[in-house]
Amino acid sequence: MHKFFKALSRKKPNDDDGSHSKLARVLTLLDLTGLGVGSTLGLGAYVLAGSVAYEQAGPAVVVSFVIAALAAAIAGMCYAEFAARVPKAGSAYIYTYITIGEFAAFTIGWNLMLEYIIGTASVARGLSGYIDALIDYRMANALRSVMEIRVSFMSQYPDFLSFLVVLTIAALLAYGVKESTMLNNIFTGVNLMVIAVVLISVGTKANYANWNIKPEDIPSEIDGGAGGFLPYGVAGVMAGAAKCFYGYVGFDCIATTGEEARNPSRNIPLAIIFSLIIIFLSYFGVATVLTMALPYYLQDPKAPFPNLFDWLGWHEIKWIVSIGAIFSLCTNSLGAMFPLPRVLYAMSSDGILFKKLRAVNSKTKTPILATIISGAISGTMALLFDLPQLIDMMSIGTLLAYTIVAVSVLVLRYSDNTNFSTETPIQDKTVIVKQLFNLNIAKTPNTISTRIVKISLLVYALVIVAISAILMHAQDYLSADYPLVLTILTILAMSILVLVLVIACQPTESSKITFRVPLVPFIPMLSMFVNVYLMFQLGAATWIGFSIWLLIGFLIYFTYGIRHSTLGSGSQTLSESQLENPFAMIGVEKV
Repeated sequence: MHKFFKALSRKKPNDDDGSHSKLARVLTLLDLTGLGVGSTLGLGAYVLAGSVAYEQAGPAVVVSFVIAALAAAIAGMCYAEFAARVPKAGSAYIYTYITIGEFAAFTIGWNLMLEYIIGTASVARGLSGYIDALIDYRMANALRSVMEIRVSFMSQYPDFLSFLVVLTIAALLAYGVKESTMLNNIFTGVNLMVIAVVLISVGTKANYANWNIKPEDIPSEIDGGAGGFLPYGVAGVMAGAAKCFYGYVGFDCIATTGEEARNPSRNIPLAIIFSLIIIFLSYFGVATVLTMALPYYLQDPKAPFPNLFDWLGWHEIKWIVSIGAIFSLCTNSLGAMFPLPRVLYAMSSDGILFKKLRAVNSKTKTPILATIISGAISGTMALLFDLPQLIDMMSIGTLLAYTIVAVSVLVLRYSDNTNFSTETPIQDKTVIVKQLFNLNIAKTPNTISTRIVKISLLVYALVIVAISAILMHAQDYLSADYPLVLTILTILAMSILVLVLVIACQPTESSKITFRVPLVPFIPMLSMFVNVYLMFQLGAATWIGFSIWLLIGFLIYFTYGIRHSTLGSGSQTLSESQLENPFAMIGVEKV
């Protein structure tokens, strides 16, 4: 049993700078920034601002975008530090492998696959739907009349256009990374130009009075809340921020290019920061001019800008923006699929996924088999499932990845050995008590301080799960009428303060890298709390689907990955008989 759990927790040494990679190292800082902006700045700029203003926040949607940007920036800084430390393909997967262990790394890699598969399919489906809307839904009506699908959890008709879009993107990515990113840069440039046109043109119609509408001026047949800048209160702003956060999902694809970027330790952190700044300014500007030009209660939550331009009588600009949205979705499709074959490549290179997926074409220098399989799976999802069904599953993998990266930053920052050698038993228990608040004034991490940080992080994770559950499911009991609930919440909050203080007292390592997260441990721990809280916003159906996906992944790992891992083959962690039947170690005989 001990050997089995030792196999699950074996860690990848952080001694490979990626210089021996078979992938082509051709991506510049401009390419990486364009990839991050292109994969993130999509329908969020064309749809999200209007829908959040109409449904949740009113004019305060601009504040929602600021809050969501801060949450994304916190996660982005954690990614940036790891990209500076580990310039290898695989993003959160490889970070977790180095800091936490193999089983956790497989879990996070498997979740990233879910995120990228569904992300690619949902963007392709959205692109198809946008084009179909411009031709009065003729494609949907024709396919529904000929090939209607009568299954409740599937699309009403097979969407062949989205399937072809995904296959085209896969072929482009397989052809060459430099060529595909060049096209991505062009499309992203067009997208930014269209947003500039929107900001300038709609800005001429901006009226501050639309941010201060009186309740009596709202038509009686419309539920416009209390009017003013905060018509739905602070709760509406926070609900809007939770929704706006998903508009920033996608920048993490930059971190998967560790073996294809030039000077990755410098350029990947910079690209993450630059892309988040560009994305935030675009969202904030769009939300500002949109809500100033048209009252929030008159917004169209599905197509706010076409609705605004029809209201203003600007039919020419309406088509310009529509074309820009199509270009935007093309870049979204490319950016969403780009990381998927690289995660497959990284996992197969480590032996925990089928090793044929690590094959790199000698001419294109891309993981061609992994790219083809990625396109086939994502295309099939886009063909058979509707957009709402796809996006329900997209966020959970992303939030879990962000959480694990924040944990990994803390573990690595407070570790006494970046290669994670075996810890020796601690004989003097009084040393542990003194080390809790670093009364020994240790200057560098040691075995005791590292263990204290890991245990504190585990307890902190349990506490924030409890707090998130209370805030999500017991809001009606947070009043003086229910003192027990308030008492529990107060105790949990005080526990967080103590845990943060304990971790903050521990010494940190001081290696020289190009980017380090500031205010450690506060920023990574805040990132953990925000991500866990947002995960609790997801519905039960999403968690059920996620659980099924995890079960499939665990079946692959315990029947293949644990036996073929390169770390396992390079050591005697498990005997040959145990590798043949790992379940025997927990009392289950091989059938």
